[in-house]
Amino acid sequence: MTFIPTVLSIALDETSDPALRPLPREVAALLDEVGAPPRLVAHLRAVHDVAARLVDWVGRHCPALAVDREAVLFGAATHDIGKTLHPDELSGPGARHEAAGRELLLAHGVRPEAARFAGTHASWGTPGVAVEDLLVSLADKVWKNKRVADLEDLVVAELSRAGGRPVWQEFLDLDEFLTGLGEGADLRLAWQAAHPVHG
Repeated sequence: MTFIPTVLSIALDETSDPALRPLPREVAALLDEVGAPPRLVAHLRAVHDVAARLVDWVGRHCPALAVDREAVLFGAATHDIGKTLHPDELSGPGARHEAAGRELLLAHGVRPEAARFAGTHASWGTPGVAVEDLLVSLADKVWKNKRVADLEDLVVAELSRAGGRPVWQEFLDLDEFLTGLGEGADLRLAWQAAHPVHG
């Protein structure tokens, strides 16, 4: 008999290879409630872990940049929740999950400012996007070692503006950090792929 992990075990149980911090309990409960597919829960946990590492680095590297850490972590943990309603987008392209995810979160009592990440994680080029949105978007790329120059440039600009250091220096420092994060991508990708698309 094959053991099929539950949403809660994927979200919360200790992992070692890779070591991923658990999702927030309230997010795990919400994912369980909406029937999130196992692979989606695994993906959200991997992106959440990378987002936590990224926010911690930003806090150490540029304390002058005000970042709502909890908002970033919640956004990373829920950004793709709309794929519960559009599971074909778990294994193929599509953007229907973005608006659907925001609406799903709102329907479950999530405040609009927290639900927004489901809709903004793929639209970092929109004017007025907050640094928290940029960090969620960046975590959603870097978890699998995908580098997106224009997104990284926006983060570099925020770091430079807040800390007063030259753009080139911020670029080098961020690049070095993201390169290190990318080294764990193969383990994260394999862990996600080990979970089925359908529950």
